[in-house]
Amino acid sequence: MTKPKSFGALPAGARLERIEQSPNYKNEGFQNLESTDMRIQGASYFTLMRKFFAKGVDREPVKLIPSVKTDLRAPAPELPCIIWFGHSSYLITIGDKKILIDPVFSERTSPFRSIGKKAYVGTLPYTADDMPEIDALIITHDHYDHLDYDTIIKLKSKVKKVYTSLGVGSHLEFWGITADKITEFDWGQHETILPDIELIATPARHFSGRGLIRNKTLWSSFVLRTSTQRIFIGGDSGYDASFKKIGEEFGPFDLVLLECGQYDPMWPFIHMMPEQTAQAAVDLKAKVLLPVHWGKYTLSLHRWYDPIQRVTRRAAELNLSVTTPMIGEKVEIGKTYPASTWWNAVIG
Repeated sequence: MTKPKSFGALPAGARLERIEQSPNYKNEGFQNLESTDMRIQGASYFTLMRKFFAKGVDREPVKLIPSVKTDLRAPAPELPCIIWFGHSSYLITIGDKKILIDPVFSERTSPFRSIGKKAYVGTLPYTADDMPEIDALIITHDHYDHLDYDTIIKLKSKVKKVYTSLGVGSHLEFWGITADKITEFDWGQHETILPDIELIATPARHFSGRGLIRNKTLWSSFVLRTSTQRIFIGGDSGYDASFKKIGEEFGPFDLVLLECGQYDPMWPFIHMMPEQTAQAAVDLKAKVLLPVHWGKYTLSLHRWYDPIQRVTRRAAELNLSVTTPMIGEKVEIGKTYPASTWWNAVIG
């Protein structure tokens, strides 16, 4: 049986040779900076799957998730603007440049269109067709909820350049994006990707893989730096000392986008608890936190609204500013920070 193209392709040839020279590639796979178990001792894969497919309480919303339909092709705003599309997908506009992060506009985060839990009702008001021409597409890592085959296929004619973690280009080339459009970063590498816009790859504490083979491609966070603003693109990461080091080297940040969701005590090292998300923002010296990686798909065992309730509560205790836009609602750095508790109306 032929494997679907959505699985992607493992690195080979010159790309694999470059990977094997990375200081972060050891014992035939990329490694985190700190020792990182995928699950706590005693948490078997069978137990995990049994709980995941069991009926939980409020694992998904029963009402429509609200959204705002914003014109993504509108004239360039004065200030950098971020529009969240749910989960970890968002568009950053700086001047007249459009930077798209981890776009997933499919109903499921799966290699199969008919297998996997569906996106919440109301969370797909935007499609690939709504996207403007993309100056830079940034992919943090190769998991299905960050790198979606169908979305990439629909977007690739609109994308001028792709910037991603080392090895992820193997999937993109397999799907028809030419090598000259792809730049892959190891941690610590950087490049001026657009006039006055520098991208720096920084560590994350996670893992990679689109099948049974793991860690053949890298996972990253990124610093997006201009002469006047700094934005942190968190990708997926468990909590570790990297946030403080990144904050000391590159902070303070005008805005940080950090994962807040899909966590569980059974896998505490590869995703942050919401309280850790708030602390990571403090470590990064963030002026404002925008929590992402929640509100669109159920990929864990917690109530769908727990992440935002817990992170906003902890942020208040830390005197940390948090913006909580609806899907499609505009965040303007230094000006407009939506802060409604819109999820309460969905809870009931």
